Amino acid sequence: MILTTSSFVAGKEVKKTFGVVRGNTVRARNLGRDILAAFKNLVGGEIEEYTKLMAESREQSIDRMIEQAKALGANAIIDIDFSTSYIMQNAAEILVYGTAVLVE
Repeated sequence: MILTTSSFVAGKEVKKTFGVVRGNTVRARNLGRDILAAFKNLVGGEIEEYTKLMAESREQSIDRMIEQAKALGANAIIDIDFSTSYIMQNAAEILVYGTAVLVE
């Protein structure tokens, strides 16, 4: 599966457009990560626990979007974008979306 944030795939021609595909996940922080983050907040620096949580969430969302595109018969997704929104305290949704296409 070809994935791109641009509206075209270099060297390929879009033969068919299937429409918007998306993948999302809602993740909540957990107490263990919050405790580690609180300590990190005292000394400064990257809060690696949250970085890992967000990276896992993005990957899961991308995987779900790819599954949806494959089910339609697409071999590429163009115009990919991400969105994050807070659902409730300590929980966020990661949404990825794009246009499923067939390229040759």
